[in-house]
Amino acid sequence: HLFEWQPALKNVSSSWDVGIIDGLSGWTSSVDDVPADTIARRFRYDVALVSALKDLEEDIMEGLREKGLDDSTCTSGFTVVVKESCDGMGDVSEKHGSGPAVPEKAVRFSFTIMSISIRAEGEEDAITIFQEQKPNSELSCRPLCLMFVDESDHETLTAILGPVVAERKAMLESR
Repeated sequence: HLFEWQPALKNVSSSWDVGIIDGLSGWTSSVDDVPADTIARRFRYDVALVSALKDLEEDIMEGLREKGLDDSTCTSGFTVVVKESCDGMGDVSEKHGSGPAVPEKAVRFSFTIMSISIRAEGEEDAITIFQEQKPNSELSCRPLCLMFVDESDHETLTAILGPVVAERKAMLESR
């Protein structure tokens, strides 16, 4: 989906049509003797967030209608509250099939859009136009990164999630 950040995100590619990317962002070496290209796959955070918002378009429009607002009312921007989670998926050694050898455990980093609110022209308080009804449901959870790593391996988790954190920080400094 076409979108633009103002100002442009720092240290993040300006290309918006990013699909699944290597979780180690170009590392050529191995981590713990596992080929780097098998260890993680992820979406760029802002691309995944925009995609999730686009998927919620009907719910957002319904929320505006329920509050008696038009989409042109949202001139001062909007606020999206996101809940992140990172959870171990247990032993996957039996599940990966006949591909390359992978570590035996996997970790998933994901997010859920909890609420969306807007500040209407001339109003002091924000108006909530979307609230996730089932925040702990698998259906509202948006996977961002899948890593073949033990959840107790903080060194590898930090290496893989470092760029995700940088993208989140860049989004907070833009709109």
